[in-house]
Amino acid sequence: MRSAQDVIDFWFVEHGKDDWFAGKSEFDAALAEGFADTHPPVARGEAWAWRQTDQGRLAEIIVLDQFSRQLHRGTREAFAQDKMALALAQEAIAAGADQALEPDWRMFVYMPFMHAESLVIQEEGVKLFRQFDPDLQKFMTGHRDTIARFGRFPFRNKALGRTSTPEEEAYMAEQGDRVF
Repeated sequence: MRSAQDVIDFWFVEHGKDDWFAGKSEFDAALAEGFADTHPPVARGEAWAWRQTDQGRLAEIIVLDQFSRQLHRGTREAFAQDKMALALAQEAIAAGADQALEPDWRMFVYMPFMHAESLVIQEEGVKLFRQFDPDLQKFMTGHRDTIARFGRFPFRNKALGRTSTPEEEAYMAEQGDRVF
């Protein structure tokens, strides 16, 4: 298993915004090459020692929330660690650990709120994202609005084996490649 510092360096030093949200196959491949062996032990809770530092806790959240999506894109496993990532994020916020991080880093403590299929959690995410630029706030609000409308993210239906309603089908067609 790679270290928490390796995760931080890969995510924030070697890569950035152009890679994080673009869904590029090259980025997914680089992440898989460097961290495919790290994800399973972190998902089993074996990186608990990382939580001794704010950056280590952030690294664990990134592996569970972000790496899961890149390593398992389009499958059920992409979302399998969402609840653990959210619990770690909630604990970090309760302890004030999020405030010790610079804004670009802090955003990733809050991302599990954006990914939750719970309106209560989404509403809290909207509050947390108020500290960021309007574009990021709008993205968070869009996630919340989707959950308010459907109670789930329709773009996950296929991967999770859920049947889409006609309303969800129409929504996905109108959204194009925007996937939550």
